[in-house]
Amino acid sequence: MRKELERKLGRSFARLATDAVVRWPRLWRPFRPLMRAQFDRLAPSWDTMRDPAHLSSFERALASVDGAPGRALDLGTGTGAAAFSIARHFPETQVTGADLAEEMLAEARRKTPPELANRVRFEQADSARLPYDDSSFELVTLANMIPFFDELARVLVPGGWALFSFSVGPETPIWVAPERLRDELSRRGFSDFADFQVGPGTALLARKQEPV
Repeated sequence: MRKELERKLGRSFARLATDAVVRWPRLWRPFRPLMRAQFDRLAPSWDTMRDPAHLSSFERALASVDGAPGRALDLGTGTGAAAFSIARHFPETQVTGADLAEEMLAEARRKTPPELANRVRFEQADSARLPYDDSSFELVTLANMIPFFDELARVLVPGGWALFSFSVGPETPIWVAPERLRDELSRRGFSDFADFQVGPGTALLARKQEPV
């Protein structure tokens, strides 16, 4: 009973933080330590809370990425499921999984399959202020993750792809409406939008325009 109550409160807090930060990014500063503590606490049991098909929409969108990226960044990687999915889909791609919660990253490193260890690495990073140079990646993915649009656009190369997915659509605690995603991305030079849905899960794929 207590664990179920804690889970419901955690889901409500995640939705509150998402709605607030997407609208007012400056609010991330007070939310950041609370979100980090929440996900550090959840890390040991995180994978048991996930539906086996939680990346179905993510993988459907991934299959529509035109060309294999040399470098991919998975933001809010958690225990690494999406990062591993990218590496398996693109056998030559170097994948970086970034997350704020160190305990999540510890789980991701522990779970890394030996055959992917030379292409997938995990680093602690705040998605609101990434430690990567401009135009560092050809693909940036966010699965159930609060987007920081300016940083995402900065580290993505012109012509690169951004992929957003939500494992249970609008019921996902961390969820952003597709209309909001399109609006924010359009204002930052993204186009070629494509929507995907597998079961309850949804995904949006967009491409950063090349300079004219």
